[in-house]
Amino acid sequence: MTDSTRTSVSTENREIEELQQQLLTASEKKQLQAIDRLSGLGEPGLTVLKEFLQGGRDREPNLVLGKTYQCLYQNPLTQDFLLAHFPHGIVPFNSELNIDYKPLQQALLTQDFQTADRITLQKLCELAGEAAIERKWLYFSEVDKFPIADLQTIDRLWLLHSEGKFGFSVQREIWLSNRKDFSKVWSKIGWKAEKNWTRYPNEFTWDLSAPKGHLPLSNQLRGVRAFASLLSHPAWSTP
Repeated sequence: MTDSTRTSVSTENREIEELQQQLLTASEKKQLQAIDRLSGLGEPGLTVLKEFLQGGRDREPNLVLGKTYQCLYQNPLTQDFLLAHFPHGIVPFNSELNIDYKPLQQALLTQDFQTADRITLQKLCELAGEAAIERKWLYFSEVDKFPIADLQTIDRLWLLHSEGKFGFSVQREIWLSNRKDFSKVWSKIGWKAEKNWTRYPNEFTWDLSAPKGHLPLSNQLRGVRAFASLLSHPAWSTP
């Protein structure tokens, strides 16, 4: 090994050690940055991410673990590891109606947010029952009866695989911070610009450059009352 090669290896090792420490002890923002950098450093960086994910398996899933899993999921070198240790991801698919949320998880993990949005709306109709599935939209009274576990599962999948940017709970925070004034909420989340509604699908932003709370949409909610019912649901005040 030449001196230049030794220097290069030593520099890379130091960088990985620094990033590992950042991942373990820094702020959430810096942890997320460390994940991106480690995922680009080949096998040594991926090893750090795998160890970190395994170390957090007994903790409540959070944005950092969600991002770690997502980076490993997108890398073909770590597929066997995930299948062996995290075959169902890190968000439990809790459902009172035995609804399958794996398709939603897969779309979110690959950041196919438009597909994830469409699946989310389908799942909301499934929660409401056969009549809603057939008509493809929801009454506010149906939203009120959604199982808490299912709404929390959908929200956690969105939240943890969008770095905390998307999800019903995010939209709720914006709604509450604007005193439940939807005329302000629409512009905050990018659903309306001045007097013009954002047109589906081409005018919506289907990546993380979108405004906070931009997704998921509420195309199948029948009017503001149904959306208000969703944001007022007991799921958001239940641990």
